[in-house]
Amino acid sequence: MNANLNGLPDEATLARLASELFAALPAEPASPDGQPRRTVPVPESATRAPAGPPETVAWPGWDLVAPPAVLPAAPQGAVADPYAPARTPEFYFIGPLAQRGAAVPATQERSHAPLDVDAIRRDFPILAERVNGHRLVWLDNAATTHKPRQVIDRLARFYAHENSNIHRASHELATRATNAYEDARAVAARFLGAPSSDDIVFVRGATEAINLVAQSWGRAHVGAGDEIVISYLEHHANIVPWQLLAEERGATLRVIPVDDSGQILLDEYRRLLTARTRLVAVAHVSNALGTIVPVREVVEAAHDAGACVLIDGAQAVSHMPVDVQALDPDFYVFSGHKVFGPTGVGALYGKPDVLDSMPPWQGGGNMIRDVTFERTVYQPPPTRFEAGTASIADAVGLATALAYVERIGRTNIAAYEQELLAYATQELAAVPGLRLVGTAPDKASILSFVLDGYRPEDVASALNEEGIAVRAGHHCAQPILRHYGVASTVRAALAIYNTHAEIDQLATALHRLAGQRTP
Repeated sequence: MNANLNGLPDEATLARLASELFAALPAEPASPDGQPRRTVPVPESATRAPAGPPETVAWPGWDLVAPPAVLPAAPQGAVADPYAPARTPEFYFIGPLAQRGAAVPATQERSHAPLDVDAIRRDFPILAERVNGHRLVWLDNAATTHKPRQVIDRLARFYAHENSNIHRASHELATRATNAYEDARAVAARFLGAPSSDDIVFVRGATEAINLVAQSWGRAHVGAGDEIVISYLEHHANIVPWQLLAEERGATLRVIPVDDSGQILLDEYRRLLTARTRLVAVAHVSNALGTIVPVREVVEAAHDAGACVLIDGAQAVSHMPVDVQALDPDFYVFSGHKVFGPTGVGALYGKPDVLDSMPPWQGGGNMIRDVTFERTVYQPPPTRFEAGTASIADAVGLATALAYVERIGRTNIAAYEQELLAYATQELAAVPGLRLVGTAPDKASILSFVLDGYRPEDVASALNEEGIAVRAGHHCAQPILRHYGVASTVRAALAIYNTHAEIDQLATALHRLAGQRTP
């Protein structure tokens, strides 16, 4: 192969390879004028018009109509794709387009393999940073995780070689960008065990996903006198949207109590469920305490009562395997930056029939099929909920992060982090005057604590002087901290790149603070 000085193929070679690639594509049907054309199959349900008069769209229960013939036809995917489509998006391109909508193959993750933590740490360049003369010890993982070199490089490669807006465009970079974006959707579906990539809506994060469900599903399905059930463990992002919805719709918010260890009381929860319960929204893992909620039991009881369920998985997906088909929630949400991905991107999983019942949340480009001044006809899910320009590069980076976690193996990660948690719990419990807040027997690797004689903010500041990063404050979970009689705690949250030696550094620093305490 001929190459230029940068080691890349020269233009003649690239032209030949492109010619060979397109020559290998299957022939397309000809139009009446003899020119190749691409067509889009329209489902039978798409021939029914929306309910209500032409100038309105009734919710729920309308079906999409077929697009007008004047809209550009979309391509059938021409390349072999592991996520082959059940339907084709209505976008046009000059080359093969990644497809959505079919069954997603199960992920193949490593299991029962020893982790090479030193090798993992080398993947995270920021861990070599020095803070106040000390090598960084990052224990603020519940707030955000760091990014492996693979994610950083993937973002750079996207902007260097694929940068374009996605979907409607007839040029090569749009094809590349759309392929990367839709492939990322399929990776997110695989990561959650979703049956189809059409079940995944990209959002800015778990907070936006919860607000989307509240404002779209909630407004269509929650009315006066209905009830929404949450728990004492929730992050504010899984409290405030439901409060707003309840105030707007005249609904009632009910709260699941917890025991002294920080675990929800399942019997009390079941007693809260009534015929008026429309939704149950709970965290998979408490961000303030680390409590792992028995979400399968929560889901089963809610479904028995006829309610839908949303699970906030922001603190779960980086610590343990998640299979939405086994857990069976109606919605599952998470944020990319909590699972070694970029900020500003996350995913909402929704069951197909539930997503189909939901009106658009925001209006704009991409989420429409046809617009007139009388009415707008919308795309099916997930595109219906992705108005405007998406966070394209960040979605691609998120897919790289999820694949990175899959390669390590979430079972392996869970085992290693549980070992770290047990060790850290033992070491911190030995610090005089330190009290752990939240001691549920089933926990993820989060330790919340207070130290006699110190404000949590003072502890965090002192640890920072030694290069140890922890979080101090209410962790956007004020109700559960007040349940324990505190306004704030210090939180040390462990991840796959943390070590026993770092826990020793934390414990040593805390012992030093305890010894300096004024009687």
